Amino acid sequence: MEQRLIYIIRNGETNPRGNGFFLGQTDWPLSEEGIKQAERLRQELSCVRISHIFCSDLQRSLKTAQMIAEKQKINPVARKELREINLGEWDGRSFEEIKRKYPTEFKNRGKDIENYRPPGGESFADCSHRAVTAYHEILNGTKGNLVITGHAGINRVILCHLLDIPLKSLFKITQDYGCLNLIWYGSFGYRLRVFNRIFRRVPY
Repeated sequence: MEQRLIYIIRNGETNPRGNGFFLGQTDWPLSEEGIKQAERLRQELSCVRISHIFCSDLQRSLKTAQMIAEKQKINPVARKELREINLGEWDGRSFEEIKRKYPTEFKNRGKDIENYRPPGGESFADCSHRAVTAYHEILNGTKGNLVITGHAGINRVILCHLLDIPLKSLFKITQDYGCLNLIWYGSFGYRLRVFNRIFRRVPY
């Protein structure tokens, strides 16, 4: 079996409101810092041989992928199945607001993070099903090293699947803005080589 490197990347910073908000499929662009993070990723991966780049169709993921792809001279492929989790009516609202207005629902989500669906949204189990299905379609339909530019939730459910981590433990997996995870794939299965790496130097 061909040995492959799979780079799973989180989009650069985007949330104009800062932390403490539910960020799902609201289509916010990269912030200035997010652009810098994508530039650092582009520079760090410029000497890596990459055959394919996939991303979600949300602009923060697509822009990050496009910037990485510039030096690879390949076009990223956007797939809606790689969108961040759908948080329904909670999307874009603060944790404090949801906790105050919907205390029971907020607690129920914490008790069953895998299966709870916010009103009009999806559970992480739902999200995992679509993202993991897309991941295997991508893997089986390509050869060579891959980049998947996802989101915090998408990366977590894919990493849970690849590393055999229970989905209920997904928030134990840290995914900072602009981070890189590297998976080595071959006949031996999947091996984690790099986890949540952040590149802080200014690209030249």
